Amino acid sequence: MKKVMMMIAMMAVAMGLQAQTKYHDVELNEAKGPVKKIVVNVMGMDQTINFSEDGKMQRDGLSEAVYDENGYLQSCKMTIRDQDVPVTYKWEDGKLSSQTMDIMGQQMSFKRTYNDNGAPEAEVIDMGGNEMSTPYTDYKYDDHGNWISRSVSMMGQTMTQTRTIEYYE
Repeated sequence: MKKVMMMIAMMAVAMGLQAQTKYHDVELNEAKGPVKKIVVNVMGMDQTINFSEDGKMQRDGLSEAVYDENGYLQSCKMTIRDQDVPVTYKWEDGKLSSQTMDIMGQQMSFKRTYNDNGAPEAEVIDMGGNEMSTPYTDYKYDDHGNWISRSVSMMGQTMTQTRTIEYYE
């Protein structure tokens, strides 16, 4: 019996350690499940984001990523047009609530609300005190419950945003 208890304790420790190495970068990118790759098409341009099996994002231009003890990204640097842009993230109930960027001394923040399916309903962008709301509508979902198409309204224009998601088996 003592050996059985020791084996159970060792398995619990191993599971605990495994849970500590899980990253939530898939959720950061508005998805869930064993996502291997997301290819997003915005205005005719593709952007590819790869993920390790434990959910860590592997993306060109991402550096100095800092995670909390639960695997949630807290800050990083993104290379945008040859500029290193510091980005910070805030999370609530396992969902990204806001992110802030410092672009050439100008602070820009994005605050997100979610619909009943857990997909973003709207994002409010604040650029130096000027706010702009970007609603997301007309979602289409794949068999895993992740969005693959949606309408985005910005500054009086509506466009369709699509993405292809590849999963680990």
